[in-house]
Amino acid sequence: MTGEKYCSLYKKSPDIAFRAIFDEYLNYVYTIIYNKLRSCGTAEDIEECVGDTFADIYMKYDTENVFSGELKSYIGTVAKRKAINRYHSIMSEKRHIADMEEENMSLIASDSDMEKDSDMSELRNIMLCKINELGEPDSTIIIQKFYYNRSSSEIAEIVSMSAANVRMRCKRAMTRLRSMLEAVGITI
Repeated sequence: MTGEKYCSLYKKSPDIAFRAIFDEYLNYVYTIIYNKLRSCGTAEDIEECVGDTFADIYMKYDTENVFSGELKSYIGTVAKRKAINRYHSIMSEKRHIADMEEENMSLIASDSDMEKDSDMSELRNIMLCKINELGEPDSTIIIQKFYYNRSSSEIAEIVSMSAANVRMRCKRAMTRLRSMLEAVGITI
């Protein structure tokens, strides 16, 4: 689209002129911004920058001084500048967050045993996986009993069973769980 065509459309209706520019150059602007921000920005950052670019074009393009050439170079320049500004903004924010994290690293107690914490986390994941393999209602009974400390009567209401049935299923489920865990080298 040329500057003359845009200005003539703008005189008829600013909305139509803006829509014409948006429809014609959306993919072009998106590509420019995506290539600048894909390494650091999110999809929302890219979309917001595209919107800001078109808003800038709409607000700042001088319709009084008619430019007879293609608008593509002007639009491309605005898009590049917006993308560069957004890139610097995102990177400075990330640096600020990284600085804060580095400051907080000194607050971590040196006596914490990260290996032990990692092992415990892995053990919990294996346990939950094996509990889920028990199937329903056994997995629900075990989780409610040992993770939430609920009584047999409370669990009975949740799984629609009698308290005696819950106790029996819990006992059988624990026996099955022990053998499943022993098969992977964990004893409880």
